[in-house]
Amino acid sequence: MNCEGIRFILDGKVITLDKLPPTTTLLQYLREGLGRTGTKEGCAEGDCGACTVVEGELCGSRIVYRAVNSCIRFIASFDGKEIVTVESLQSPAGKLHPVQQALVDCHGSQCGFCTPGFVMSLFALYLEDAAPGRAKVVDYLSGNLCRCTGYRPIIDAAAVAMILPEPEVWSRHDAQSESRRALHASITRTHSLNIAVAPGYVAPRALDELAGCYENNPGAVLLAGGTDIGLWVTKQLRDLPSIIYIGNVVGLATISETMDRIEIGAAVRLHEAYQAICAHYPALEELANRFASIPIRNSATLCGNLANGSPIGDSMPILLALGATLVLRRGGQTRTLPLDEFYLGYQKKALEPGEFIAAVRIPILHDSAGVKIVVASYKIAKRFDQDISALCGAYVVRIEAGLVTAARIAYGGMAATPQRARHSETALIGRPWSEDSLVAAGKAIAQDYRPISDMRASANYRLQVAGNLLKRLYLEHDAAATFPTRIPAVSTALRVESP
Repeated sequence: MNCEGIRFILDGKVITLDKLPPTTTLLQYLREGLGRTGTKEGCAEGDCGACTVVEGELCGSRIVYRAVNSCIRFIASFDGKEIVTVESLQSPAGKLHPVQQALVDCHGSQCGFCTPGFVMSLFALYLEDAAPGRAKVVDYLSGNLCRCTGYRPIIDAAAVAMILPEPEVWSRHDAQSESRRALHASITRTHSLNIAVAPGYVAPRALDELAGCYENNPGAVLLAGGTDIGLWVTKQLRDLPSIIYIGNVVGLATISETMDRIEIGAAVRLHEAYQAICAHYPALEELANRFASIPIRNSATLCGNLANGSPIGDSMPILLALGATLVLRRGGQTRTLPLDEFYLGYQKKALEPGEFIAAVRIPILHDSAGVKIVVASYKIAKRFDQDISALCGAYVVRIEAGLVTAARIAYGGMAATPQRARHSETALIGRPWSEDSLVAAGKAIAQDYRPISDMRASANYRLQVAGNLLKRLYLEHDAAATFPTRIPAVSTALRVESP
């Protein structure tokens, strides 16, 4: 591999960087290298959204644009892509983009610190959907925090932006223009990228090359989305060893399906991964929407979340309950391992040196004659959006002739690793599908976990809520169950008012 510089597109020009450390964040480069101070640093951990930019990537014949956090993404991971900042949106004549003008007209900015991040999240939505509903707007803004406006005028601005005249630059047509696609194609690599600047960075193109690189250098950091590893640099101030980036490996960013399973490659982003999962399990849509924010889900990967193995990660419980299997690769050898055998202890996994997760296989479970499959997962946190779970429960229950014939129950936030509640499963299997049975299974949870008390919840709270979630499972999935609700109906339409 020849040593080369990082190449990306900014404002219609190809930028090449050959002396910048690959762990430099995009935010650092924009502010300190280019003086683009519209992109702000608020938290340096991907929570507040002040650093939001839009990443463009050529996928087939189209450019896909995604809002991402620049504060935790290393500049090297943007090689071969396009970067759009808030400064990019203004026309040569100085006219504002519709999303900017709408925020002005709707009084969506006060102190202004967070405003560029909101602009970029709305800009990504503008390019994707010309008529988004209110729920989609709120989801796209879930990664942006504002302490001044109360959000209503910002949500109103989303509706106004969609009906303003098309801009001179960065219209939906301009974003997909032939010249822009040609520029993307001109910097698309057909070979690996190797950066010699410390700490060293390799971005293989082939899976065999990735496996060989990691087998020969098992002490290297495997980088995918970087939403966790980025914090090692920005918050822990760690000096990283050499980095092997998996995001360019052909085949790792693919999702394949058979009648019985979904296979999600190691470089598939969380957003696309959950779309594939929720297509078969719609009950998981709330869990998917509450996993961090759109900018985080646009960078993070599902397999990266599994490899991280955090005890409070939200992906693991439902995949444990579904019976997911990992595809592991080391050199030329591949093996499979059930996910419930992968976590050995806190931050300890059943990986050999130089071995990595290549994909995860998720069973597709089907109802059949006389058989009902109940699938659900519930996240408990202090905030609805952008919060870490106090606990997360996941359930897959098979019901035949009114009896529970199989059950897989898993929790995160209850132990040093995400793990199944086997005593609770045993207490449920063979019993009638009834509220009493679920309550009895909930009591058995105390035999499965010894949770701790911390800033998010007490041990007693976790045990009580974990049991209550089983009762909720029954109430939500039994046709005979009735319970009152105090949740008022909420309109999903966006208001369009004259400013």
